[in-house]
Amino acid sequence: MTLDALRPLYTARQVGKLDRRTMAAGIEGFALMQRAAFSAWQVFHERWPDARSLSVLCGGGHNGGDGYIIAALAAQAGLSVECLALKPVAELDGDAARASATAEAAGVDLISWHNDARMAGDVVVDAMLGTGLSGEVKGAYGRAIDAVNRAGKPVLSVDIPSGLAADTGAMLGRAVHADATVTFIGDKLGLHTGQAPAHTGEMVFCPLGVNARAFFDIVPRGVLLHEQQLAGALAPRRRTAHKGEMGHVLVLGGAPGMGGAALIASQTAARLGAGRVSLATAPAHVSASLTRCPEVMAHGVRGGADVAELINRSSVIVVGPGIGQGAWGQAMLGAALESRKPLVVDADALNLVASRFTREQRDDWVLTPHPGEAGRLLGISAAEVEADRPAAVEALRQRYGGSVVLKGAGSLVAGSGGLAVCPYGNPGMASGGMGDALAGMLGALAGQFGMQDDTVRTGVLVHALAANMAANDQGERGLLASDLASCARRLINPRSA
Repeated sequence: MTLDALRPLYTARQVGKLDRRTMAAGIEGFALMQRAAFSAWQVFHERWPDARSLSVLCGGGHNGGDGYIIAALAAQAGLSVECLALKPVAELDGDAARASATAEAAGVDLISWHNDARMAGDVVVDAMLGTGLSGEVKGAYGRAIDAVNRAGKPVLSVDIPSGLAADTGAMLGRAVHADATVTFIGDKLGLHTGQAPAHTGEMVFCPLGVNARAFFDIVPRGVLLHEQQLAGALAPRRRTAHKGEMGHVLVLGGAPGMGGAALIASQTAARLGAGRVSLATAPAHVSASLTRCPEVMAHGVRGGADVAELINRSSVIVVGPGIGQGAWGQAMLGAALESRKPLVVDADALNLVASRFTREQRDDWVLTPHPGEAGRLLGISAAEVEADRPAAVEALRQRYGGSVVLKGAGSLVAGSGGLAVCPYGNPGMASGGMGDALAGMLGALAGQFGMQDDTVRTGVLVHALAANMAANDQGERGLLASDLASCARRLINPRSA
Protein backbone atom coordinates (compact mmCIF):
# COMPACT_ATOMS: atom_id res chain seq x y z
CA MET A 1 0.00 0.00 0.00
CA THR A 2 1.70 3.20 -1.18
CA LEU A 3 1.51 6.61 0.45
CA ASP A 4 -0.72 7.79 -2.40
CA ALA A 5 -3.19 5.01 -1.58
CA LEU A 6 -3.58 6.07 2.05
CA ARG A 7 -6.68 7.97 3.09
CA PRO A 8 -6.01 11.72 2.92
CA LEU A 9 -6.85 13.87 5.93
CA TYR A 10 -7.99 17.47 5.61
CA THR A 11 -8.62 20.57 7.68
CA ALA A 12 -12.13 21.91 8.15
CA ARG A 13 -11.40 24.75 5.76
CA GLN A 14 -10.18 22.33 3.10
CA VAL A 15 -13.31 20.18 3.44
CA GLY A 16 -15.35 23.35 3.05
CA LYS A 17 -13.54 23.99 -0.23
CA LEU A 18 -14.22 20.41 -1.35
CA ASP A 19 -17.88 20.92 -0.49
CA ARG A 20 -18.11 24.13 -2.52
CA ARG A 21 -16.19 22.69 -5.46
CA THR A 22 -18.53 19.71 -5.53
CA MET A 23 -21.58 21.95 -5.61
CA ALA A 24 -19.99 24.13 -8.29
CA ALA A 25 -19.54 20.99 -10.37
CA GLY A 26 -23.29 20.53 -10.46
CA ILE A 27 -24.42 18.77 -7.29
CA GLU A 28 -27.00 20.82 -5.42
CA GLY A 29 -26.17 21.56 -1.78
CA PHE A 30 -29.42 20.10 -0.52
CA ALA A 31 -28.83 16.93 -2.53
CA LEU A 32 -25.40 16.59 -0.89
CA MET A 33 -27.04 17.09 2.50
CA GLN A 34 -29.52 14.33 1.68
CA ARG A 35 -26.67 12.00 0.73
CA ALA A 36 -24.92 12.71 4.02
CA ALA A 37 -28.08 12.14 6.06
CA PHE A 38 -28.88 8.92 4.24
CA SER A 39 -25.32 7.64 4.83
CA ALA A 40 -25.64 8.44 8.53
CA TRP A 41 -29.05 6.78 8.64
CA GLN A 42 -27.57 3.62 7.14
CA VAL A 43 -24.83 3.57 9.78
CA PHE A 44 -27.48 4.05 12.47
CA HIS A 45 -29.63 1.22 11.10
CA GLU A 46 -26.69 -1.17 10.74
CA ARG A 47 -25.33 -0.48 14.21
CA TRP A 48 -28.63 -0.33 16.13
CA PRO A 49 -31.10 -2.41 14.07
CA ASP A 50 -33.38 -3.01 17.05
CA ALA A 51 -33.78 0.66 17.98
CA ARG A 52 -37.40 1.80 17.91
CA SER A 53 -36.90 5.44 18.81
CA LEU A 54 -34.26 8.13 18.62
CA SER A 55 -33.57 11.61 19.87
CA VAL A 56 -32.01 13.96 17.33
CA LEU A 57 -30.31 17.15 18.53
CA CYS A 58 -29.96 19.68 15.71
CA GLY A 59 -27.93 22.85 15.55
CA GLY A 60 -27.96 25.37 12.74
CA GLY A 61 -26.15 25.14 9.42
CA HIS A 62 -25.35 21.99 7.49
CA ASN A 63 -24.76 19.83 10.55
CA GLY A 64 -28.22 20.59 11.89
CA GLY A 65 -29.68 20.11 8.42
CA ASP A 66 -28.22 16.61 8.29
CA GLY A 67 -29.90 15.92 11.62
CA TYR A 68 -33.32 17.08 10.43
CA ILE A 69 -33.19 14.82 7.39
CA ILE A 70 -32.08 11.89 9.57
CA ALA A 71 -35.13 12.59 11.74
CA ALA A 72 -37.33 12.53 8.63
CA LEU A 73 -35.84 9.24 7.45
CA ALA A 74 -36.38 7.69 10.88
CA ALA A 75 -40.01 8.84 11.01
CA GLN A 76 -40.64 7.47 7.52
CA ALA A 77 -39.21 4.14 8.71
CA GLY A 78 -41.74 4.05 11.55
CA LEU A 79 -39.50 5.04 14.45
CA SER A 80 -40.59 7.37 17.20
CA VAL A 81 -38.56 10.56 16.81
CA GLU A 82 -37.78 13.27 19.33
CA CYS A 83 -36.18 16.20 17.46
CA LEU A 84 -34.65 18.93 19.63
CA ALA A 85 -33.67 22.20 17.95
CA LEU A 86 -30.74 24.08 19.50
CA LYS A 87 -31.29 26.97 17.10
CA PRO A 88 -34.88 28.20 16.74
CA VAL A 89 -36.38 26.72 13.60
CA ALA A 90 -37.71 30.13 12.55
CA GLU A 91 -34.11 31.42 12.41
CA LEU A 92 -32.84 28.71 10.07
CA ASP A 93 -32.15 29.60 6.47
CA GLY A 94 -30.96 28.00 3.26
CA ASP A 95 -30.59 24.23 3.14
CA ALA A 96 -30.98 23.90 6.91
CA ALA A 97 -34.43 25.53 6.73
CA ARG A 98 -35.34 23.27 3.84
CA ALA A 99 -34.20 20.24 5.87
CA SER A 100 -36.29 21.24 8.89
CA ALA A 101 -39.32 21.59 6.60
CA THR A 102 -38.60 18.08 5.29
CA ALA A 103 -38.67 16.75 8.85
CA GLU A 104 -41.95 18.52 9.61
CA ALA A 105 -43.47 17.16 6.40
CA ALA A 106 -42.50 13.65 7.57
CA GLY A 107 -44.52 14.19 10.74
CA VAL A 108 -41.65 15.04 13.09
CA ASP A 109 -42.44 17.47 15.89
CA LEU A 110 -39.61 20.01 16.18
CA ILE A 111 -39.12 20.89 19.83
CA SER A 112 -36.99 23.79 21.01
CA TRP A 113 -34.15 22.66 23.22
CA HIS A 114 -34.79 23.07 26.93
CA ASN A 115 -32.74 22.11 29.95
CA ASP A 116 -35.27 19.47 31.03
CA ALA A 117 -35.13 17.56 27.75
CA ARG A 118 -35.30 13.84 28.54
CA MET A 119 -33.53 12.35 25.54
CA ALA A 120 -36.17 9.61 25.41
CA GLY A 121 -34.87 7.83 22.31
CA ASP A 122 -33.13 4.46 22.35
CA VAL A 123 -30.27 6.20 20.50
CA VAL A 124 -29.18 9.85 20.42
CA VAL A 125 -28.10 11.52 17.17
CA ASP A 126 -25.70 14.40 17.72
CA ALA A 127 -26.04 16.93 14.88
CA MET A 128 -25.38 20.05 16.92
CA LEU A 129 -21.97 21.53 16.12
CA GLY A 130 -20.00 20.81 12.97
CA THR A 131 -16.41 21.19 11.85
CA GLY A 132 -16.43 24.99 11.85
CA LEU A 133 -16.33 25.20 15.65
CA SER A 134 -13.33 27.15 16.97
CA GLY A 135 -14.13 28.59 20.41
CA GLU A 136 -15.06 27.01 23.72
CA VAL A 137 -18.57 25.56 23.81
CA LYS A 138 -20.86 27.47 26.17
CA GLY A 139 -24.51 28.24 26.75
CA ALA A 140 -27.30 26.00 25.47
CA TYR A 141 -24.93 23.93 23.35
CA GLY A 142 -22.71 23.25 26.35
CA ARG A 143 -25.70 22.20 28.45
CA ALA A 144 -26.97 19.98 25.63
CA ILE A 145 -23.59 18.25 25.32
CA ASP A 146 -23.54 17.62 29.06
CA ALA A 147 -27.08 16.24 28.89
CA VAL A 148 -26.17 13.86 26.07
CA ASN A 149 -23.17 12.57 28.01
CA ARG A 150 -25.25 12.11 31.17
CA ALA A 151 -28.07 10.29 29.39
CA GLY A 152 -26.17 7.02 29.12
CA LYS A 153 -27.65 6.32 25.68
CA PRO A 154 -25.76 5.16 22.57
CA VAL A 155 -24.74 8.18 20.49
CA LEU A 156 -24.18 8.63 16.76
CA SER A 157 -22.35 11.86 15.93
CA VAL A 158 -22.83 13.44 12.52
CA ASP A 159 -19.58 14.54 10.83
CA ILE A 160 -17.82 15.19 14.17
CA PRO A 161 -18.71 14.85 17.86
CA SER A 162 -19.95 18.26 18.95
CA GLY A 163 -17.25 20.10 20.88
CA LEU A 164 -14.20 18.64 19.13
CA ALA A 165 -11.87 20.77 17.01
CA ALA A 166 -11.74 19.27 13.53
CA ASP A 167 -8.16 20.35 12.83
CA THR A 168 -6.49 19.35 16.10
CA GLY A 169 -8.64 16.84 17.97
CA ALA A 170 -8.67 19.14 21.00
CA MET A 171 -11.77 19.29 23.20
CA LEU A 172 -13.19 22.80 23.22
CA GLY A 173 -14.35 22.88 26.80
CA ARG A 174 -16.63 19.85 26.51
CA ALA A 175 -17.48 17.35 23.78
CA VAL A 176 -19.96 14.58 23.08
CA HIS A 177 -18.83 11.03 23.80
CA ALA A 178 -20.07 9.16 20.73
CA ASP A 179 -20.26 5.44 20.13
CA ALA A 180 -19.92 6.01 16.40
CA THR A 181 -19.10 8.98 14.19
CA VAL A 182 -19.85 9.18 10.48
CA THR A 183 -17.94 11.88 8.61
CA PHE A 184 -18.34 13.09 5.03
CA ILE A 185 -16.63 14.36 1.86
CA GLY A 186 -13.08 14.41 3.27
CA ASP A 187 -11.82 12.81 6.45
CA LYS A 188 -10.62 15.27 9.08
CA LEU A 189 -7.22 15.16 10.74
CA GLY A 190 -8.62 16.08 14.14
CA LEU A 191 -10.86 13.02 14.24
CA HIS A 192 -7.84 10.76 14.71
CA THR A 193 -5.55 12.38 17.29
CA GLY A 194 -5.57 14.32 20.55
CA GLN A 195 -8.77 13.87 22.56
CA ALA A 196 -10.70 12.62 19.54
CA PRO A 197 -10.13 8.86 20.02
CA ALA A 198 -11.91 9.12 23.39
CA HIS A 199 -14.94 10.79 21.78
CA THR A 200 -15.49 9.46 18.26
CA GLY A 201 -16.16 5.78 18.93
CA GLU A 202 -16.20 3.77 15.72
CA MET A 203 -15.15 5.98 12.79
CA VAL A 204 -17.02 5.66 9.48
CA PHE A 205 -15.97 7.72 6.48
CA CYS A 206 -18.51 8.32 3.69
CA PRO A 207 -17.13 10.29 0.70
CA LEU A 208 -20.66 10.78 -0.73
CA GLY A 209 -19.38 10.11 -4.23
CA VAL A 210 -16.79 12.89 -4.00
CA ASN A 211 -13.23 12.03 -5.05
CA ALA A 212 -11.27 14.49 -2.94
CA ARG A 213 -8.00 13.49 -4.60
CA ALA A 214 -9.34 14.81 -7.92
CA PHE A 215 -8.99 18.34 -6.55
CA PHE A 216 -5.22 18.11 -6.76
CA ASP A 217 -4.66 21.72 -5.74
CA ILE A 218 -6.17 21.02 -2.30
CA VAL A 219 -3.18 19.30 -0.70
CA PRO A 220 -4.20 17.03 2.20
CA ARG A 221 -3.04 18.06 5.67
CA GLY A 222 -1.84 14.51 6.25
CA VAL A 223 -2.58 10.83 5.69
CA LEU A 224 -4.03 8.06 7.85
CA LEU A 225 -1.71 5.09 8.24
CA HIS A 226 -3.13 1.62 7.61
CA GLU A 227 -2.01 -1.84 8.64
CA GLN A 228 -1.99 -2.97 4.99
CA GLN A 229 1.17 -0.91 4.56
CA LEU A 230 3.15 -3.56 6.41
CA ALA A 231 2.86 -6.09 3.60
CA GLY A 232 4.67 -3.81 1.16
CA ALA A 233 7.16 -2.46 3.67
CA LEU A 234 8.35 -5.83 4.98
CA ALA A 235 9.02 -8.05 1.99
CA PRO A 236 10.50 -11.52 2.62
CA ARG A 237 14.27 -11.67 2.90
CA ARG A 238 16.48 -13.12 0.23
CA ARG A 239 17.50 -16.70 0.85
CA THR A 240 21.15 -15.59 0.93
CA ALA A 241 20.65 -12.77 3.45
CA HIS A 242 23.14 -12.59 6.33
CA LYS A 243 23.34 -10.67 9.60
CA GLY A 244 25.83 -8.16 8.25
CA GLU A 245 23.13 -6.85 5.92
CA MET A 246 20.50 -6.44 8.63
CA GLY A 247 22.04 -3.62 10.60
CA HIS A 248 23.98 -3.40 13.84
CA VAL A 249 21.90 -1.52 16.42
CA LEU A 250 23.66 0.00 19.40
CA VAL A 251 21.48 0.90 22.38
CA LEU A 252 23.02 3.52 24.66
CA GLY A 253 21.06 3.52 27.90
CA GLY A 254 20.61 2.23 31.37
CA ALA A 255 22.40 4.63 33.69
CA PRO A 256 23.20 3.23 37.13
CA GLY A 257 19.94 2.15 38.73
CA MET A 258 17.87 2.53 35.52
CA GLY A 259 18.66 -0.57 33.52
CA GLY A 260 15.20 -1.84 32.58
CA ALA A 261 14.42 0.62 29.79
CA ALA A 262 17.60 -0.17 27.87
CA LEU A 263 16.96 -3.92 28.24
CA ILE A 264 13.47 -3.50 26.76
CA ALA A 265 14.80 -1.44 23.84
CA SER A 266 17.62 -3.84 23.02
CA GLN A 267 15.50 -7.00 23.20
CA THR A 268 12.80 -5.39 21.06
CA ALA A 269 15.44 -4.40 18.50
CA ALA A 270 16.56 -8.02 18.35
CA ARG A 271 12.99 -9.27 17.88
CA LEU A 272 12.41 -6.80 15.04
CA GLY A 273 15.11 -8.43 12.95
CA ALA A 274 18.30 -6.47 13.59
CA GLY A 275 21.31 -8.50 12.46
CA ARG A 276 23.23 -7.59 15.60
CA VAL A 277 22.30 -5.69 18.75
CA SER A 278 24.81 -4.24 21.19
CA LEU A 279 23.93 -2.66 24.50
CA ALA A 280 26.15 -0.11 26.21
CA THR A 281 24.91 0.21 29.78
CA ALA A 282 26.10 0.69 33.33
CA PRO A 283 28.24 -2.31 34.36
CA ALA A 284 25.75 -3.38 37.03
CA HIS A 285 23.14 -4.16 34.36
CA VAL A 286 25.19 -6.48 32.16
CA SER A 287 24.31 -9.71 33.97
CA ALA A 288 20.60 -8.87 33.82
CA SER A 289 20.87 -8.30 30.08
CA LEU A 290 22.63 -11.62 29.50
CA THR A 291 19.94 -13.39 31.50
CA ARG A 292 17.10 -11.61 29.73
CA CYS A 293 18.39 -11.88 26.16
CA PRO A 294 21.83 -13.48 25.63
CA GLU A 295 21.67 -12.63 21.92
CA VAL A 296 22.21 -8.97 22.83
CA MET A 297 25.92 -8.15 23.21
CA ALA A 298 25.96 -6.28 26.52
CA HIS A 299 28.89 -4.08 27.51
CA GLY A 300 29.39 -2.30 30.80
CA VAL A 301 30.57 1.27 30.19
CA ARG A 302 31.49 4.05 32.60
CA GLY A 303 31.75 7.02 30.24
CA GLY A 304 31.95 8.30 26.70
CA ALA A 305 35.46 6.98 26.04
CA ASP A 306 34.25 3.43 26.67
CA VAL A 307 31.74 3.49 23.80
CA ALA A 308 33.91 4.78 20.96
CA GLU A 309 34.64 1.37 19.47
CA LEU A 310 31.05 0.18 19.93
CA ILE A 311 29.83 3.25 18.06
CA ASN A 312 32.29 2.66 15.23
CA ARG A 313 30.95 -0.87 14.74
CA SER A 314 27.28 0.14 14.79
CA SER A 315 25.09 1.22 11.88
CA VAL A 316 22.36 2.93 13.92
CA ILE A 317 22.21 4.13 17.52
CA VAL A 318 19.26 4.17 19.90
CA VAL A 319 20.04 6.63 22.67
CA GLY A 320 17.93 7.58 25.65
CA PRO A 321 16.17 4.64 27.33
CA GLY A 322 17.05 4.86 31.02
CA ILE A 323 19.93 7.20 30.23
CA GLY A 324 19.17 9.78 32.90
CA GLN A 325 20.20 13.43 32.76
CA GLY A 326 23.37 13.17 34.84
CA ALA A 327 26.99 13.02 33.75
CA TRP A 328 26.71 9.43 32.47
CA GLY A 329 23.74 10.21 30.25
CA GLN A 330 25.31 13.42 28.97
CA ALA A 331 28.43 11.50 28.00
CA MET A 332 26.44 8.84 26.16
CA LEU A 333 24.38 11.37 24.20
CA GLY A 334 27.43 13.49 23.42
CA ALA A 335 29.25 10.47 22.02
CA ALA A 336 26.23 9.51 19.92
CA LEU A 337 25.86 13.01 18.47
CA GLU A 338 29.56 13.24 17.63
CA SER A 339 29.44 9.94 15.75
CA ARG A 340 27.21 11.26 12.96
CA LYS A 341 25.55 7.83 12.86
CA PRO A 342 21.75 7.64 12.32
CA LEU A 343 20.02 8.07 15.68
CA VAL A 344 16.79 7.22 17.43
CA VAL A 345 16.51 9.71 20.32
CA ASP A 346 14.10 8.94 23.16
CA ALA A 347 13.34 9.61 26.83
CA ASP A 348 15.95 11.59 28.79
CA ALA A 349 18.09 12.01 25.70
CA LEU A 350 15.28 14.28 24.45
CA ASN A 351 15.36 16.24 27.69
CA LEU A 352 19.12 16.64 27.32
CA VAL A 353 18.68 17.88 23.76
CA ALA A 354 16.23 20.44 25.11
CA SER A 355 18.51 21.58 27.94
CA ARG A 356 22.15 20.99 26.94
CA PHE A 357 22.39 20.17 23.22
CA THR A 358 20.03 22.88 22.06
CA ARG A 359 21.68 23.65 18.73
CA GLU A 360 21.45 20.16 17.31
CA GLN A 361 19.63 19.79 14.02
CA ARG A 362 20.11 16.90 11.61
CA ASP A 363 18.38 14.92 8.92
CA ASP A 364 19.40 11.42 10.01
CA TRP A 365 17.63 11.12 13.33
CA VAL A 366 14.16 10.43 14.63
CA LEU A 367 12.92 12.06 17.82
CA THR A 368 10.18 10.25 19.75
CA PRO A 369 8.76 12.62 22.41
CA HIS A 370 5.63 12.30 24.46
CA PRO A 371 3.78 15.63 24.98
CA GLY A 372 5.83 16.58 28.05
CA GLU A 373 9.13 16.03 26.26
CA ALA A 374 7.79 17.78 23.17
CA GLY A 375 6.90 20.78 25.28
CA ARG A 376 10.41 20.97 26.73
CA LEU A 377 11.92 20.74 23.24
CA LEU A 378 9.69 23.61 22.08
CA GLY A 379 9.81 25.67 25.26
CA ILE A 380 6.06 25.41 25.85
CA SER A 381 3.81 23.40 28.17
CA ALA A 382 2.50 19.91 27.53
CA ALA A 383 -1.01 21.38 27.54
CA GLU A 384 -0.03 23.71 24.70
CA VAL A 385 1.32 20.75 22.75
CA GLU A 386 -1.92 18.84 23.24
CA ALA A 387 -3.99 21.85 22.22
CA ASP A 388 -2.57 21.55 18.68
CA ARG A 389 -0.63 18.34 18.24
CA PRO A 390 -0.23 18.66 14.44
CA ALA A 391 1.30 22.13 14.79
CA ALA A 392 3.57 20.94 17.60
CA VAL A 393 5.00 17.96 15.73
CA GLU A 394 5.62 20.06 12.64
CA ALA A 395 7.31 22.76 14.74
CA LEU A 396 9.57 20.09 16.22
CA ARG A 397 10.56 18.85 12.80
CA GLN A 398 11.23 22.36 11.56
CA ARG A 399 13.36 23.12 14.61
CA TYR A 400 15.30 19.85 14.88
CA GLY A 401 15.08 18.23 11.43
CA GLY A 402 14.81 14.53 10.67
CA SER A 403 11.59 12.76 11.59
CA VAL A 404 9.51 13.30 14.71
CA VAL A 405 7.04 10.93 16.35
CA LEU A 406 4.69 12.71 18.76
CA LYS A 407 3.41 9.85 20.89
CA GLY A 408 -0.03 9.56 22.41
CA ALA A 409 -3.51 8.63 21.23
CA GLY A 410 -3.34 9.09 17.47
CA SER A 411 0.47 9.25 17.32
CA LEU A 412 1.71 11.71 14.71
CA VAL A 413 4.69 11.21 12.42
CA ALA A 414 6.22 14.26 10.75
CA GLY A 415 8.89 13.74 8.11
CA SER A 416 10.02 14.89 4.71
CA GLY A 417 6.93 13.28 3.19
CA GLY A 418 4.52 15.26 5.37
CA LEU A 419 2.30 14.36 8.29
CA ALA A 420 0.89 10.91 9.05
CA VAL A 421 -1.47 9.73 11.80
CA CYS A 422 -1.49 6.26 13.36
CA PRO A 423 -5.07 5.27 14.31
CA TYR A 424 -4.07 2.13 16.22
CA GLY A 425 -3.10 1.50 19.83
CA ASN A 426 -5.05 1.14 23.07
CA PRO A 427 -5.20 2.45 26.67
CA GLY A 428 -3.20 -0.53 27.89
CA MET A 429 -0.16 1.24 26.47
CA ALA A 430 -0.35 3.69 29.38
CA SER A 431 2.41 1.82 31.21
CA GLY A 432 6.16 2.17 31.61
CA GLY A 433 8.53 1.09 28.88
CA MET A 434 6.25 1.47 25.85
CA GLY A 435 8.40 4.27 24.45
CA ASP A 436 11.53 2.18 24.97
CA ALA A 437 9.98 -0.64 22.95
CA LEU A 438 9.16 1.79 20.14
CA ALA A 439 12.73 3.13 20.16
CA GLY A 440 14.12 -0.38 19.82
CA MET A 441 11.74 -1.16 16.96
CA LEU A 442 12.68 2.01 15.11
CA GLY A 443 16.37 1.27 15.55
CA ALA A 444 16.01 -2.26 14.20
CA LEU A 445 14.01 -1.17 11.16
CA ALA A 446 16.38 1.72 10.43
CA GLY A 447 19.28 -0.74 10.49
CA GLN A 448 17.53 -2.93 7.93
CA PHE A 449 15.85 -0.37 5.67
CA GLY A 450 17.55 2.97 6.34
CA MET A 451 16.46 6.04 8.27
CA GLN A 452 13.64 7.29 6.06
CA ASP A 453 9.99 8.29 6.33
CA ASP A 454 8.60 4.89 5.44
CA THR A 455 10.78 3.21 8.06
CA VAL A 456 9.53 5.49 10.81
CA ARG A 457 5.89 5.09 9.80
CA THR A 458 6.33 1.31 9.68
CA GLY A 459 7.86 1.28 13.17
CA VAL A 460 5.00 3.31 14.62
CA LEU A 461 2.46 1.02 12.95
CA VAL A 462 4.14 -2.16 14.19
CA HIS A 463 4.36 -0.79 17.71
CA ALA A 464 0.66 0.15 17.90
CA LEU A 465 -0.59 -3.01 16.17
CA ALA A 466 1.56 -5.21 18.40
CA ALA A 467 0.03 -3.54 21.44
CA ASN A 468 -3.44 -4.21 20.04
CA MET A 469 -2.56 -7.83 19.38
CA ALA A 470 -1.28 -8.29 22.92
CA ALA A 471 -4.34 -6.55 24.40
CA ASN A 472 -6.70 -8.67 22.33
CA ASP A 473 -4.98 -11.77 23.69
CA GLN A 474 -5.11 -11.02 27.41
CA GLY A 475 -6.68 -7.60 27.90
CA GLU A 476 -5.52 -4.01 28.18
CA ARG A 477 -4.91 -3.78 31.92
CA GLY A 478 -1.57 -5.29 32.83
CA LEU A 479 -0.15 -4.94 29.32
CA LEU A 480 3.64 -4.67 29.58
CA ALA A 481 6.09 -3.20 27.11
CA SER A 482 7.93 -6.52 27.01
CA ASP A 483 4.74 -8.17 25.74
CA LEU A 484 5.05 -6.31 22.46
CA ALA A 485 8.24 -7.94 21.18
CA SER A 486 6.75 -11.35 20.37
CA CYS A 487 3.61 -9.80 18.86
CA ALA A 488 5.69 -7.44 16.75
CA ARG A 489 7.70 -10.39 15.48
CA ARG A 490 4.51 -12.04 14.28
CA LEU A 491 3.43 -8.85 12.52
CA ILE A 492 6.66 -8.45 10.57
CA ASN A 493 6.57 -12.10 9.53
CA PRO A 494 3.01 -12.52 8.20
CA ARG A 495 2.01 -16.02 7.25
CA SER A 496 1.11 -16.48 3.62
CA ALA A 497 -2.52 -17.27 2.88
